[in-house]
Amino acid sequence: MNNKRANKTPSVQVHERRATQQRVNQRKATQRRVTQSRTTESRAAKPKAARSRKSSMPFLLALVFLAMLIGAAWWHMLPIAIVGLYLLLSLCTFIAYAFDKSAARKGRWRTKESTLHLMSLLGGWPGALFAQQLLRHKSVKAAFRQLFWLTVVTNLALLGYGIQTGFMDRLI
Repeated sequence: MNNKRANKTPSVQVHERRATQQRVNQRKATQRRVTQSRTTESRAAKPKAARSRKSSMPFLLALVFLAMLIGAAWWHMLPIAIVGLYLLLSLCTFIAYAFDKSAARKGRWRTKESTLHLMSLLGGWPGALFAQQLLRHKSVKAAFRQLFWLTVVTNLALLGYGIQTGFMDRLI
């Protein structure tokens, strides 16, 4: 059997292993520097003030909506069960986003986007807004965000129609 390593002395083998390890370490260091510079560039592209303003609006929207919903129930314009349903669906939607975020990080089975959209459409969109902001999940992908906002508008339109026609009173 013709083995190249068998012909070399142990000191030559050690030297070759060290040289190989140094090349690997240099490649890794270069990759880290490139990644860090890209991250720094992307952070520098958005001023910190612009990022913070963008993130406070969805919280405000969800809080105002929930406060108005509670107020409508308080003034007997809406059944209290509708408020409970919105809160329950929001909590379930937030949890679904959290599970999906965890699965994304661990490379496991993901929640379908259509499921997340359906939960938002049914009334869980305040929880989805909180999840998108707090967990930073599904907050960048433009196609997802557009469809998400369509589900929010559709849900609000259906709620308004239900209140206007008195359907909500008959529903619960």
